[in-house]
Amino acid sequence: MSETETAALTSSATPPLAPLLLGHPTDAELTHQLISPVWTPRSRPAWLAAFGVAALGTTLLLYAVTVTVWKGIGVWGNNIPVAWAFGIINFVWWIGIGHAGTFISAILLLLEQRWRTSINRFTEAMTLFAVVQAGLFPLLHLGRPWFFYWLVPYPATMQAWPNFRSALPWDAAAVFTYFTVSLVFWYLGLLPDLAKLRDAAPGRTRRMIYGIFALGFRGSLEQHRHYRLLYGLLAGLATPLVLSVHSIVSADFAITLVPSWHSTIFPPFFVAGAIFSGFAMVVTLLVPIRRIFGLENVITLRHLDNLAKMMLVTSWIVIYSYLIEDFIAWYSGSPYEKYQFFVARPFAPGSMVFWTMQVCNILVPQLLWWRRVRASPGLLVVIAVLVNVGMWSERFVIIVLSLQRDYLPSSWADYAPTRVDIALFVGTMGFFMLLFLAFLRLFPFIPVAEVAELSHELRAEEKV
Repeated sequence: MSETETAALTSSATPPLAPLLLGHPTDAELTHQLISPVWTPRSRPAWLAAFGVAALGTTLLLYAVTVTVWKGIGVWGNNIPVAWAFGIINFVWWIGIGHAGTFISAILLLLEQRWRTSINRFTEAMTLFAVVQAGLFPLLHLGRPWFFYWLVPYPATMQAWPNFRSALPWDAAAVFTYFTVSLVFWYLGLLPDLAKLRDAAPGRTRRMIYGIFALGFRGSLEQHRHYRLLYGLLAGLATPLVLSVHSIVSADFAITLVPSWHSTIFPPFFVAGAIFSGFAMVVTLLVPIRRIFGLENVITLRHLDNLAKMMLVTSWIVIYSYLIEDFIAWYSGSPYEKYQFFVARPFAPGSMVFWTMQVCNILVPQLLWWRRVRASPGLLVVIAVLVNVGMWSERFVIIVLSLQRDYLPSSWADYAPTRVDIALFVGTMGFFMLLFLAFLRLFPFIPVAEVAELSHELRAEEKV
């Protein structure tokens, strides 16, 4: 925490909100601060060490994928009746993490929220890399991933059309659309900064590479006009995807007759949980990078406070959904629903995951009611990590604990992940960090042009 921020917190019993930008840096100073990590990173040894660890995790992922494809998904812990397990758990978890990026970039842009400016590029990249991890699991879960195109309604000579009553083709369309729109939105936002990289690159080769990707952007008034128009249109297109993608993912469960799945509450419940876990991952990644790269003047306590408030709001939506689920099970009068919610989940094998979910998703976020907690970056990281542990546990509870105890006691069976299951999950985290660390070295992870524009706006308001 910087001296300015500390003074703001201790100056009175009810301190004012921290500013969105500390100090009065010039455009040249901002450009140098935000672009210099691409050329001369302050923490090269630490970055190399982290990149090496991420590379090891990626190697583990490649090994686990090779074993899965070579031997089949029988190397996973899936059984009957738990036909869905780690593969779908991790798919839903990673897709949820990818929601905060589009929410911060698109919805907050349309709502003209200034605090998005310093973190939107960061969250957009997080979205892309999380969706990449998510896409691996349903492909492997097919058993024959080389036939992935069977999910697409193409004119098949053998008339092996997809079953449109299944939610799997819906998933394929939704996730692919979400990734495509997010990629275009991220790349469009990069154009002004790619032009700055092209002009400031120390070597001819780098200037040529960044010049190609900048698409001839020169920053003229006409180009800015078209850029703003297209950026707003893409934001409007991306906004419904935040609500639709995870609603479609929830249909995988809601259209079945499995006890505790067949519920209309799943779409809003899944969307709220996705944004909850997504904001937690943003905090988990943002706070260390803010400290390592010395960006406390650009990513201020105001940004962390707003992220924490969003986590608190979405946590209460999730808590309300838990209460409604329990009420529906009780009010339904169905012995299967009652058994699932009031016996199987709290007391059957794997119940420790259920209680972990309760603690991490219900109790831990309540610490965010205190402003001093929201103003402590270290505490925010701890809370954010526990929230994502809780959200992963929630997916485990929904999928595994629901399937372990279905209608017929004769088919009940307990589930335990295998080493391949665990290797795939850990490997995707390594691959995610590999992509993310590469992004930090290749592009400005804070939008230079937008922060400079915000700086001008704030200075103009101070003069009024």
